[in-house]
Amino acid sequence: MCTVCGCGGDGATISHPQGHESGHAHGTGGAHVHTHADGTTHSHAHGDPHGHAHAHPHDHPQGHDHGRHGHTHPHGHAHPHDHAPHDHAPHDGGGTLDYGQGPARAHAPGLSQARMVEIETGILAKNDAYADANRARLDAGGILALNLLSGPGAGKTTLLVETLKTIAGRLPCAVVEGDQQTDNDAARIRAVGVPAVQINTGKGCHLDAHMVGRALDKLPLPQGGLLFIENVGNLVCPAAFDLGEAARVTLISVAEGDDKPLKYPDIFEGAELVLITKADLAPYVDADLAALERNIARVNPKAEILRVSARGEVGLSRWIGWLERRRATRLEALAAAAEARARTLRAAAGVMRPVPPAGAADGAGAVREAQR
Repeated sequence: MCTVCGCGGDGATISHPQGHESGHAHGTGGAHVHTHADGTTHSHAHGDPHGHAHAHPHDHPQGHDHGRHGHTHPHGHAHPHDHAPHDHAPHDGGGTLDYGQGPARAHAPGLSQARMVEIETGILAKNDAYADANRARLDAGGILALNLLSGPGAGKTTLLVETLKTIAGRLPCAVVEGDQQTDNDAARIRAVGVPAVQINTGKGCHLDAHMVGRALDKLPLPQGGLLFIENVGNLVCPAAFDLGEAARVTLISVAEGDDKPLKYPDIFEGAELVLITKADLAPYVDADLAALERNIARVNPKAEILRVSARGEVGLSRWIGWLERRRATRLEALAAAAEARARTLRAAAGVMRPVPPAGAADGAGAVREAQR
């Protein structure tokens, strides 16, 4: 639905990594509220540079009059007629009213499927442009950015806190937190010594790439490290928006029901990894983990699935191992791309020559010195 209504960032607030609250004109530490042309509001200390005045466009449809058009009845005959704007009837599946039929896979009163697709295409194209800019910036720093998705209460923040404690001193990290209100989750992250920026979306039900770009402006980015983006707890809307991440990680707790992947497939379809959280509680909530894993695989056969628990390092070991491997793979891919670009530039300059193996230059120099 967000891709139709464009409910993204109007009214969003973004905190500082040190935790200055937005919403107060001159709070502790000299924080100052600043509202951009796009409606995004954030606080900053006096003297904080923020010369980014780019606008974040939104499409807000004001309704659509179908006017005079041909209407096809179930019996197959069609005829034109005049009528007021109306809602097309949902597909009737034997007692189920399915509004997910049609090209838009959604419904909005007064909008045709064609108009909904048009609006969605425009909104996502604008978001994708911001996402591409975020991705280029993160790639330049060798940063593995992960978009963490789940419904409310799946344990994203608790998992993050325990993960950051476990890898402290081993991997540089930073966090972007997304919620509709409060600075609670970012405060929990900062308490373990990791910089975190809180994005409050107001009535928005997901983060978008423009919000995340603003957050990156405020964070000390972890060069060669990990950036965790904890999205708003929502099993629907966040799935549609690319934030510039390298991978998506979807979380589902053992208490949520083994049929959740079938009910909310979009949030699982795009995941590279699915974490089944609170695995230690499975015996107490009658969780059928085998059924849950089958349903995840049914929706997304390519996703890796891990059972994790935030209680103790043992429950996190497979997840930590995945993070380390995924970061190494990412850095290798970025290095290979940089080397390929360097070869292309050398060739263009007409100085292309084989790169000697490590140590070969020193050996050749010694031989030349000995021959003098």
